[in-house]
Amino acid sequence: MGRDEFAVAPGAAQEPLVLALDVGSTATRGAIHDATGRPVGRRAKVAHAFTTGADGTSEIDADQVVDEVADVVTRLLDHHEGPPVAGVALDTFATSLVGVDADGRALGPCSTYADARAAAHVAPLRAELDEAAVQQRTGTRLHTSYLAPRLRWLAETRADVVARARTWMSLGEYVHLRLLGATAASTPTAAWTGMLDRRTGRWDEELLAASGTTAQRLSPVQDPGVPIDGVDAARVARRWPALAHAAWFPAVADGLSSNLGTGAGDAASMALAAATSGAVRVLVPGVPEHVPEGLWCYRVDARRSLLGGAVNDVGRLVAWAQATLRLPEDDAALDAVLAADPDPRTPAVVPFLSGERSTGWAASARAVVADVSAGTTPEALFRGSAEGVATTYARVVEQLVEVAGRPERLVASGRITQGLPHLLQLVADAIGAPVQRVDLKRMTLRGTALLALEALAPDVVRADPPVAGVFEPRAERAEHYVAVRERFDALYDVARGR
Repeated sequence: MGRDEFAVAPGAAQEPLVLALDVGSTATRGAIHDATGRPVGRRAKVAHAFTTGADGTSEIDADQVVDEVADVVTRLLDHHEGPPVAGVALDTFATSLVGVDADGRALGPCSTYADARAAAHVAPLRAELDEAAVQQRTGTRLHTSYLAPRLRWLAETRADVVARARTWMSLGEYVHLRLLGATAASTPTAAWTGMLDRRTGRWDEELLAASGTTAQRLSPVQDPGVPIDGVDAARVARRWPALAHAAWFPAVADGLSSNLGTGAGDAASMALAAATSGAVRVLVPGVPEHVPEGLWCYRVDARRSLLGGAVNDVGRLVAWAQATLRLPEDDAALDAVLAADPDPRTPAVVPFLSGERSTGWAASARAVVADVSAGTTPEALFRGSAEGVATTYARVVEQLVEVAGRPERLVASGRITQGLPHLLQLVADAIGAPVQRVDLKRMTLRGTALLALEALAPDVVRADPPVAGVFEPRAERAEHYVAVRERFDALYDVARGR
């Protein structure tokens, strides 16, 4: 079954329906899904971009995103001809921060997961706290991706904002506050702040104190399947009469949605995501006793956790290579570079353009390139960068196996897997395991809908997403990727500034 056949016509949609929204790194998107998890009718999209700077800035206007979400909802409902929508679900890129004043308005831009301006505050936190204990308690390391160093940076550089901030919110919480008049932090969104005790589901007191805030300045935490309480139903009905009786679910982090959307809903499957950034994740039951130091572990709800590791630069690296190396913008031409046989003369690349998350958590790490000669072509440098990305994924998988064991399958999704599918061949060769490519766009949207459907339609059988084939590891390439890993490891400390 292909992606077109996977969609369902409005008249054939199985109730209840969910309107799913996804605020990603490059756009806000939306689609309606039926109870089986199939898309119904058209999708809607509004493109956007982060504001970035050489100092590590990575921001987006929070009110702009509110308007984008509202626009997408309106466009979807204007063209919807099927059964009524029973629920609205939202995901956003993980780890965002908005300061909100007493009137419920943003005090400035939303900082994103890629904002590295708090890098100077990571080392002091590590000196003050027992980072190993913090990781086992919260599931996260101390890193600029999380809020403790970011709040310290704000206190030092934006004291006026901190003084006026009544509440600190994720972007999704702020969107709901502006549109619904009420909000809540879902357990996974709270976990992605790095400040939630993964065993209790409550804000961590030590991290609150270290970051200079209190639980009262953060949203209440609730599991993602519980609708937001206190929604201004009259406001919603005036704007969208079709949603007058719909349940609105708290926003979740896109990583969780991506896993569910690909069909990786339990420990039998690991999900590999490749978009602007990347990750490998696995849903495991309960709360793992121990978290490997290179990974994170986010509490999802009372019955499961999401274990994984993140890769900062995947699509971002492709875009950089196209702009800087003047490579073709045509995906087919770039994919042909990845489909070629390995060459031992390929440069070695540690691809940390915007710092490292898993497995070393070096926020200030930068890319390192070696083995470049006068004969090195832009294509060869791109191939080496892709091999570096594949190696980074392999390092994450090694630690995942320590907790979750060898998976029955590794499923891959994300826009890079659609445009450059042969990156997955490099990953299969580097990991030594087959990688299955899911042939469906907007898997994150689907996963967000599925999470809401767990509450709205728990007994309905979900449709399996279509698969576009499997990349098997090639035994004749094993020696090449052993050498790639050795060169990567030799350069790793250089990339981390050691």
